[in-house]
Amino acid sequence: MVALHLSFPTTFNHQAKLPIQGLASSRQKHVSKLHSSISPGCLFICNSEQLQHPTNPISLFPPVDQSVAAIVFGDGSESRLYPLTKRRSEGAIPLAANYRLIDAVVSNCINSNINKIYALTQFNSTSLNCHLSRAYSGVLRGKDGFVEVIAAYQSPQDQGWFQGNVDAIRRCLWVLEEFPVDEFLVLPGHHLYKMDYQKLIEAHRNRKADITIMASSAIRDQDPGLGLLKVNTENQVIDFRIKSDREPASSISAEALRRSRNSTYENISSMGIYLINREVVARLVNEHFPEANDFANELIPGAISTGMKVEAYRFDGYWEDMRSIEAFYQANMECIKKSNIRYNFYDRDSPVYTMPRCLPPSLIRDAEISDSVIGDGCIINRCKIKGAIVGMRTRIGDGAAIQDSVIMGSDIYQKNDIESSGNEGQAKATPVGIGEDTQIRKAIIDKNARIGKNVMIINKDNVHEGDREGNGYIISGGIVVVLQGALIPDGTIL
Repeated sequence: MVALHLSFPTTFNHQAKLPIQGLASSRQKHVSKLHSSISPGCLFICNSEQLQHPTNPISLFPPVDQSVAAIVFGDGSESRLYPLTKRRSEGAIPLAANYRLIDAVVSNCINSNINKIYALTQFNSTSLNCHLSRAYSGVLRGKDGFVEVIAAYQSPQDQGWFQGNVDAIRRCLWVLEEFPVDEFLVLPGHHLYKMDYQKLIEAHRNRKADITIMASSAIRDQDPGLGLLKVNTENQVIDFRIKSDREPASSISAEALRRSRNSTYENISSMGIYLINREVVARLVNEHFPEANDFANELIPGAISTGMKVEAYRFDGYWEDMRSIEAFYQANMECIKKSNIRYNFYDRDSPVYTMPRCLPPSLIRDAEISDSVIGDGCIINRCKIKGAIVGMRTRIGDGAAIQDSVIMGSDIYQKNDIESSGNEGQAKATPVGIGEDTQIRKAIIDKNARIGKNVMIINKDNVHEGDREGNGYIISGGIVVVLQGALIPDGTIL
């Protein structure tokens, strides 16, 4: 005997893996009627022996892996991480010896059971596109998922570049709508944090929101492109403005005031992460605001003004939006702390995925290393390393001393017997890596840099900001940044 049994737990179980046949297709037609008489509720199917003890509740919502697609933006035309973005996009910047910045966001998706991931790229995207296509080509294959790179393109209708993240979605909507998902999760590809997006999705669906914005409870000196949310006591967003010390807060619309009368307002920081219903995306970008180009400046304030239900979801964990060279440097330094690690690369329940590489173990000869992270395939001779991140294939010569620095490593190995004649330049005579007896302190050495012998990169004059790009380096926030592929000759003092 099979019976249909209605139960009324206090919360939905969104982890159920046994969807009722045909329920997803009829959800839009029947859910509103069901909610009017059941609030909130779950549906169970059981036999007569299970009526006394029902188990395995079946969610009224479709599983996340079938109903949500992530849209990841890996780059932007303007970056505060220059010169690290001189030849690559923000998402492709090396992080913590073995990773790229975008790996953190893509890994969040995979660990949250979101296996349909689109990466929209445009500026300096060669390195990022290569990394994504090689790193994740087989990771989601067994889950019927993918990481698909959609680079900026031209068509008979659109002859130019993407004009912003909203314009990119509008022009790629025909690809994004290939699978019948219910929501799009829009993600910046250069932020560092860990989150189970399934909790965000659950809150969004329970609140029946049109748009949910992930927000940090702490107001901080963040990228002004992300903005501030004004929310009421129910976490409904009634106003959205771009954070600026010189501009007053935008006025609240009459409709927003009416909806939020007698509420207490609170300002929280947007993280630039949006969960938007699929049909809402199409209406906003094509019907309501066909000329809009940016989420923070145009689309979100516009959605609020039209009366859409925009909610805030608070995130209390570690989040770094890489708004500056100093922020990037500090995020790397956090990786080597013995306690209170703010971003844990060693969490086996939430691993960070990246490109698999066939590199040998690092070879370390009589070196003194403490409080540091050493990447794969390094060749480290008699030197001292303290509080440093040493990236893949880094070669460090005898007598070198590296402290509180980020060494991004190399893309290649070089022959040890570099032959040079009097007619050959210094660039050929100085191999990629760190030369003998060189001292480096509080610096970022980008990939494939050639640091000669007896070099001192220590910011000897305590300069806070300095542009010496023509000489292969800049100083930002007191941190010396050596450019990708730069040559610092023997005996140089910076």
